[in-house]
Amino acid sequence: MSSAKAKKITASNSRIRSIRHWGLLFLGPVTAAFVIGFVWPFIQGIYLSFCQFRLTSDAKFIGLGNYAAAFADPSFRYSFWFTAAFAIVTVILINILAFAVAYVLTQNIKGSNIFRTVFFAPNLIGGIVLGYIWSMIFDGILSRYGTSIVMNSTLGFWGLVILVCWQQIGYMMIIYIAGLQAVPEDMLEAAKIDGASKSQTLFKVTIPNVMPSITICMFLTLTNGFKLFDQNLALTGGQPFKQLASGDTIHQTEMLALNIYNTFYGTASVARGTAQAKAVIFFILVAVLGLAQLSYTRKREVQQ
Repeated sequence: MSSAKAKKITASNSRIRSIRHWGLLFLGPVTAAFVIGFVWPFIQGIYLSFCQFRLTSDAKFIGLGNYAAAFADPSFRYSFWFTAAFAIVTVILINILAFAVAYVLTQNIKGSNIFRTVFFAPNLIGGIVLGYIWSMIFDGILSRYGTSIVMNSTLGFWGLVILVCWQQIGYMMIIYIAGLQAVPEDMLEAAKIDGASKSQTLFKVTIPNVMPSITICMFLTLTNGFKLFDQNLALTGGQPFKQLASGDTIHQTEMLALNIYNTFYGTASVARGTAQAKAVIFFILVAVLGLAQLSYTRKREVQQ
């Protein structure tokens, strides 16, 4: 080996060692921030779910009592089914409408860029602000019929559905547009040459090739549906209320995240451990559903 080549290899190895050295130096603060801001609070939160406490400093370990109280809480069970129904409806509506809008806007129509901006704009507005805006809109309409968005659980449910669809369709539309633009042109031309109709091309060529975008959008809409909080708080606040024969109160439009919040900051501060247990159950539920959905839809993606 010539001396010039040996020097070149030595210089390259030195450069690699230098990059690794500085890389670790720059990763250190990020890793520390991640551990302090996420990992440690997460571990502490799991521990507190087994404790009774008012402040984290006076936590007393009580075992599985908080989990038993969480599952025995009728308001928590009701919120689960309400949230599940809401998530199913919004996943279907948001993805169908977002895909339809994206498909139309990729057909070379005039003003498509303006329409994309208009549909995406609601996603830039905060959930609390949207909740209050739509509350005024709904109450302005419903007041003519002698009712309100917070007086009827069915109206509250569909009010939340409309609000979330209006907010998220534009965001999912952008993802679908990216997927539609990535469909190979030669496959579309081959389908056209073979005499395939537009509907056949859509279901046999376009949609299978857009499955990666469908996977992403379904994951986002599913997890967002279960995690919804600020819109629920601002639009209905869980109202209307229903008193059970047992004396428990059910908030008929209260979703899981709001139920956990109300339990933690409710009048009974001893229930904070129960709220923490609900939060852990909530995390496991969303993680399992999200991973199951990803596994199911990824199997149907077309390898290009």
